[in-house]
Formats: sequence, structure tokens, C-alpha cells
Amino acid sequence: MEGLPPGQEIAPAPKLPPKRGRVVLRREKSQRGGKTVIVVGDFATHYIPRELEDFARRAKQTCGCGGTVSGREIELQGNDVARVRQFFEKEGFRVDGI
Repeated sequence: MEGLPPGQEIAPAPKLPPKRGRVVLRREKSQRGGKTVIVVGDFATHYIPRELEDFARRAKQTCGCGGTVSGREIELQGNDVARVRQFFEKEGFRVDGI
């Protein structure tokens, strides 16, 4: 590179996750036998069910919990909101709710 001292190079910019839109987190206990789940909803309409299942699978692995895809929402067992929020933010979503 011209204009730089010998031995120095410009470091590449860190790779940012793609912007994927917005999701909303909510905590539910009703009709679940007293168990708490975190529901991730309001995904953009262009996500197909297979993509939602992929997000759910990776979220379950990352958060160390069980869960399922119900309609266009992902239900994750437990009450670890911080981990769920962190996972979806790293995936490029803007996270609202709880």
C-alpha cells in the first residue's frame, strides 16, 4: 500500500451480521403447566418455515434449552432472556420486548 510505513497494512473491517429485521421477545406462562417459555415472534414475512426452524435449532443449541417452532413463532423453554436476546442480536435482528 502506498503512503503506509513499511510492514503496516490496513486491517480488513470486521464482518457484521446482515440486517434481518426486527423480532419481539415475550415471556409466557399461561397454558403451559406453570413452566416459563420465551416466545420470539414478529419475524418478517419473507422468512420461510425452514429458516425459522434453522434459527430455532441454533438458538436451542446456543441457549442450552429445548423449544419448538409454532406457526411463525419460536418458543424456547426457560427464562434466560439475556441469552436469547444476545443470540438474535448476533444473528442481525433488532430485538424488542422484555
